[in-house]
Amino acid sequence: MNQTEFFEALRQMENEKGINRNYLAEKIKNAIIIAARKNFGGRDIVHCDIDFENEKLAVYVRKKVVDNITDPYTEILPTEAAQYNPSAKEGDYVDIHLDTKQFGRIVAQTAKHVIRQGIREAERQQTLQEFQSKNKELLSAVVTRIDPKTGNATLQIGRSEAVLPRAEQLPDEELHEGDHIKVYVVDVKEGDKGPKIMISRTHPGLVKRLFEMEVPEIFDGTVEIKAISRQAGSRTKIAVYSSDPEVDPIGACIGQKGLRVNKIVEELGGEKIDIVKYSDDPQEFIAEALSPAKVLSVEIDPTTHKSCKVTVPDTQLSLAIGNKGQNVRLAARLTGWKIDIHPESGFYTGEAE
Repeated sequence: MNQTEFFEALRQMENEKGINRNYLAEKIKNAIIIAARKNFGGRDIVHCDIDFENEKLAVYVRKKVVDNITDPYTEILPTEAAQYNPSAKEGDYVDIHLDTKQFGRIVAQTAKHVIRQGIREAERQQTLQEFQSKNKELLSAVVTRIDPKTGNATLQIGRSEAVLPRAEQLPDEELHEGDHIKVYVVDVKEGDKGPKIMISRTHPGLVKRLFEMEVPEIFDGTVEIKAISRQAGSRTKIAVYSSDPEVDPIGACIGQKGLRVNKIVEELGGEKIDIVKYSDDPQEFIAEALSPAKVLSVEIDPTTHKSCKVTVPDTQLSLAIGNKGQNVRLAARLTGWKIDIHPESGFYTGEAE
């Protein structure tokens, strides 16, 4: 391969794999130096310059001009040095340019191996950096394969692949090859076999990012998401707030005729979403969090940390508690308070208990 082809190959690799050519060049330089050193007793005298602007690759050894040679690998006589630099004298250094073809087959193979390793490492680092920049963000992905045994889905995200475990998919969700879905990046770590990205469709962060996408007032900070609690695939509660008295944070999230929230519900496969108004007053916030149930009173228990008693109309008891306790459980997660619900009459029905 001549030098023109070499630089063209670097440019092509940069375009196809997205690896910075300077990074590639550094790896190639190191590989050539390591390989060439074997011909010079392993001495640290081999240098390599890669000039992209002028498309020149130069490999050379630097030797010291001496009258008496004690190390033929690192030293050279004045008469020999004159072939490379006519003005060289004792104590000077001369650069002897090498033809990479003279390294031999074994040296060339070593260089190729190091270069391949460098490219793999570059691809790993590039993938890691790409995913780290997307940590805690929402990504669009395409389902490329479903494991028939585990139900895990392999996704194509940009140029990389990631696995969405069955446990991180919505409970009643059936994914198929070719489906376009959105996933939330929970974490990115460096693993033994490369970057490991943990993605989810059950994480509350997914709902938060979806609202940021669909609601301009949240994206620009006019409306703030204060808290989210979620039972993936079934129900989510989200508390919103705006410091602007002219902005209705709940209305902004719902959108005209429910257009905004309905898009999110559709993305989540029909998951119900309760949007409630946040308040710094815990009694008001707890009452809102139990929506759609109506609350008569919220009494703070002074003897227990963040614990309260909530009274609701008898007819609202089942609604306040929710199916299998879901509504009160999500309200407790949303507010961070322990909620003890009582009917107005003081008597529980069997169903409510």
